[in-house]
Amino acid sequence: MVRRIRLISGLVLFTYLVTHFTNHSLGLVSLEAMDDTLYWLFRFWTSWPASIALYGAFAVHFGLALYALWQRQTLRMRFAEVAQYVLGFLVPVLLAEHVMVTRASDSFYGSDFGYYRSLLTVYFHDSPVRGILQGTVLVVAWVHATIGLRFWLRLKPWYPAAQPYLFAFALLMPVLAMLGFLVAGAHVAALAQDPAWVRETFQLRYRPPPAAQHQIIAIAWALRAFFLASVVAVLLARIARRQWQKRHGVSRVSYPDGRFIDVPRGVSILEASRMLGVPHASVCGGRGRCSTCRVRVQAAPTALPPASAEETKVLRRVQAGPGVRLACQLRPRGDVRVTPLLPPLAQASDGFARPGYLQGGEREIAILFADLRAFTKLAESRLPYDVVFVLNRYFAAMGEAVEAAGGHIDKFIGDGVMALFGIRSGAEAGCRQALAAARLMSERLVELNRALADDLETPLKIGIGLHCGPTIVGEIGYGKAISLTAVGDAVNTASRLETAAKEYDCELVVSEDLIQRAGTDLGQFPRHEIAIRGRTQMMAVRTLQSARDLPGAPAAPAAKVAEPAA
Repeated sequence: MVRRIRLISGLVLFTYLVTHFTNHSLGLVSLEAMDDTLYWLFRFWTSWPASIALYGAFAVHFGLALYALWQRQTLRMRFAEVAQYVLGFLVPVLLAEHVMVTRASDSFYGSDFGYYRSLLTVYFHDSPVRGILQGTVLVVAWVHATIGLRFWLRLKPWYPAAQPYLFAFALLMPVLAMLGFLVAGAHVAALAQDPAWVRETFQLRYRPPPAAQHQIIAIAWALRAFFLASVVAVLLARIARRQWQKRHGVSRVSYPDGRFIDVPRGVSILEASRMLGVPHASVCGGRGRCSTCRVRVQAAPTALPPASAEETKVLRRVQAGPGVRLACQLRPRGDVRVTPLLPPLAQASDGFARPGYLQGGEREIAILFADLRAFTKLAESRLPYDVVFVLNRYFAAMGEAVEAAGGHIDKFIGDGVMALFGIRSGAEAGCRQALAAARLMSERLVELNRALADDLETPLKIGIGLHCGPTIVGEIGYGKAISLTAVGDAVNTASRLETAAKEYDCELVVSEDLIQRAGTDLGQFPRHEIAIRGRTQMMAVRTLQSARDLPGAPAAPAAKVAEPAA
């Protein structure tokens, strides 16, 4: 709720900023267009409802920014987060005098007539330093606002498609506003060379008495001091809190690489990572929205406070498994061991709802290994270009066969292929898909040999191994090298069956386990019992001279249609 209120108040302020910038950009048209538009905008924003909304939003936004600064247990943040805080706290300090001079003069002395004409005269003729300060405020406020909006919007599924247009808006709006401000200011500066024009300008605008002007400036400086003192007070309070926390116990946060850090109670896991220098993903900046900071936690039940309703909602959205928490929201009460589940450079899209198997889990699937026979000898007599050409044609044919059968290409290893079946559909369907893929691969290899007959001295041959069993499936790797893969004894067994195909001088070796799960009959093919390294019992397999001899896959059972109630 606090974050939601902070967002709403920020959107109110952003709306005011956009209307203000739009008004400034009209300086590219004329000074009269600026003043005519301002007449209506000023009347709107100074009305009681709009004034309450605007100044209320500012007070709430500033107060919640101080609260967010207080909540942080460490000031180690990414550059964008630091910039958002610094620029945000600078805005009221830089803007205090402008607001007091314009709004106080209008509210108490009725001096708003000819606003742009008279104010630009001050900025570009009487006091250029104030003009530079006002231009700086425009840039500071806009950059602060766009950083906050990006933190919010980039978690939306439609953001990548809209990003170019939003970037154009974020870039053009301040540029047009500054150009309008400068063009109108240059026009006013030229007119101000005539003393009579300056006298006429300030005669049209009622100015407060000198004593009132001094009082307004004094109030502006008092406001600046208040804003700065508020920030300093929070920083000092944080130091006092840290000392208090150290006296009341610490929690040890341990990481998979052996590193650990002792932090005061109340420090979040994400903050602990930053304090220790452990790279940790956090697209939303620790606001509990993106889920990219999620970790798997091992700890005593008493060391883990229950997840809040908001954290639970986010974890459900990404279908997080048991023991998974958001690092930015979990503040342990005791020692914990955490494992970040996403790479440090994770993107916002990684926080969207994803299938459970991508996050890691045990699944019974079918695994296929295939390898080209005698390709090393073939490669020795060919130019590198020819080797690459043949391999790419081979991989394309095998990859298309696997995908046509419903499988997933895990990886290409040298001249070998590893594929997975049944990740989504289950083991039985995966076994049937694996058999279909082996048959298709053999057929595609015949077609490839026919197409490359003029380029190859001898046809290409492959050996295929198929097995089914429990594996751990998930996205594994680092950085850009992350991919969906499977690990476990079943994977190693499938690889060894592919090697056995060479020993039996056949194209395909299939385990009896996979045949039974597929619900097919391969009793007409030779049966062998072979020793698998790491297994105490012999494994029964069937060998086929050609995978094209496999029978057609059994038809999938028809989907049941519910009968209407009587």
